[in-house]
Amino acid sequence: MTSVVDTITKPIRGFVPTVTKQCWGFMIGSAFFALGSAPAFSTWLGSGGANLLFFVGAIFFTVAGFIQLFLSGAMTVDVDFAPGRMVRAEWLTAAAQSFGTIMFNMSTTAALHARTLRAEEKLVWNPDASGSVAFLISGFFAFVAHAHVAKAVDPTKVAWWSLVLNFVGCVAFAFSAVGAYIKPNGDVYDNTLANWGTFIGALCFLFASLIVLPWWSRNKSGQDIQSGTQNKAK
Repeated sequence: MTSVVDTITKPIRGFVPTVTKQCWGFMIGSAFFALGSAPAFSTWLGSGGANLLFFVGAIFFTVAGFIQLFLSGAMTVDVDFAPGRMVRAEWLTAAAQSFGTIMFNMSTTAALHARTLRAEEKLVWNPDASGSVAFLISGFFAFVAHAHVAKAVDPTKVAWWSLVLNFVGCVAFAFSAVGAYIKPNGDVYDNTLANWGTFIGALCFLFASLIVLPWWSRNKSGQDIQSGTQNKAK
């Protein structure tokens, strides 16, 4: 018989941050970005439809980014050299990526309402470029964090390929931001580069999360196994 406590705690468990939810957040967000920038389909959608997909995708990105930051652990760790503590690469990775997702959220929200050249430059492109730089920083520190617990280069591990795909996605988003730069006459620098950069980057992020989705390595007890730790995912 189900107790009152169980009835109350089950919905609460749905809000508990897990690696599975983090992966799905990035995957769903990436899917929206990929659809919004897909060749031909984005043309059929028009700028309004594409911007709406980017807006929804950025929300999933932001939620996944917060989960990643929550799961990254303590910000600093004790070391045996001055000043005695240092910021953990895992935390820097998550913090930079989380900041980037917030910038994309700001950019995609502004894109739904921006009607002037100044608004598009200040409220749309600037946050987009900032988010892309933050993603690049995050991608770099992800390799540093991985090197602390495993080989710097290990093609035999799925986690390593996930890092590579993630970094390629970060680079693609950076190219997208360059292509989306707004020139003084109001035109974008290279619309093709902007769309393809977003599309390729989104696909990379999607597969980077898909291949490390804890579902693939779930053991018989129903626990998620990743990087030598077990995370309950329900």
